[in-house]
Amino acid sequence: MTSAGTNRADASLTASQNKQKYSFNKLQKRLRRNVGKAIADFGMIEHNDKVMVCLSGGKDSYTMLDILMFLKRIAPIHFDIIAVNLDQKQPGFPEHVLPEYLESVGVEYKIVEEDTYSIVMDKVPEGKTTCSLCSRLRRGILYNTAKKLGATKIALGHHRDDMLETFFLNMFHGGKLKSMPPKLVSDNGEHIVIRPLAYCTEKDIQRYSDAVEFPIIPCNLCGSQENLQRQNVKAMLQDWDRRFPGRIESMFSALQNVAPSHLVDQNLHDFKGISTQNGPVEDGDIGFDPPTFASPSEPSDDTVHVINLMESN
Repeated sequence: MTSAGTNRADASLTASQNKQKYSFNKLQKRLRRNVGKAIADFGMIEHNDKVMVCLSGGKDSYTMLDILMFLKRIAPIHFDIIAVNLDQKQPGFPEHVLPEYLESVGVEYKIVEEDTYSIVMDKVPEGKTTCSLCSRLRRGILYNTAKKLGATKIALGHHRDDMLETFFLNMFHGGKLKSMPPKLVSDNGEHIVIRPLAYCTEKDIQRYSDAVEFPIIPCNLCGSQENLQRQNVKAMLQDWDRRFPGRIESMFSALQNVAPSHLVDQNLHDFKGISTQNGPVEDGDIGFDPPTFASPSEPSDDTVHVINLMESN
């Protein structure tokens, strides 16, 4: 190749590298902004909190830990992080991967060893879904661990798509309008559980994980099972996302804009007590007029403060 040809190739390579770097920076900033917004919107983390970050070895929990570590450095409040992994003694589980990674990034961590794999394999008939029992066992162990560590918050890596999938699973198979809340009290009443990735899309998380090259550990216990209902719902949402751009965003906005008086739950709205009034009624029915669609509300002052902090870094 001539000198001129070499220079053109080098310039093309440099341009490509710059473009990739620019794209990654935008992705990283968007994820950090979404996590910061969720924390601000729902009051997930407070001054002097000790946040137990549940780390499975998958893309979601790695991304959550990575962003929370960044926010810890720039946040106007102080909070501590401890990463916790539950080693469920699955055959072939690479026990060295997570300790090596966590030591490399300099975060406090604890590996909890409990043989839930044998319990699940013993109790669940062959061919049946193991997820439910596995989840219950894991939840109890993590709650006990949080108590022992003195953690004030338990952070889980569920993202926006998980929340939508759960909504449709509950509607299709449970007869409920119910999803994963971004913040809740644990079922034993002793812990606050948060989902900092509530505003983050799975596509963004996957791209970020691929770019950063987290040492992913697959879940062979449940990930290898076929025809799970969640996988069916995920495929449905992905199909809608491809064919109808913007639909997923609209559905997620709907989870944040609930009108109880326009549903059919008598526990949420006093239908029997409805009566006429002399003036306009807030959220009253518009009769035969077509519905109007409003855009999501603007970020609150607290959210804007967090976003500004991140954009300055």
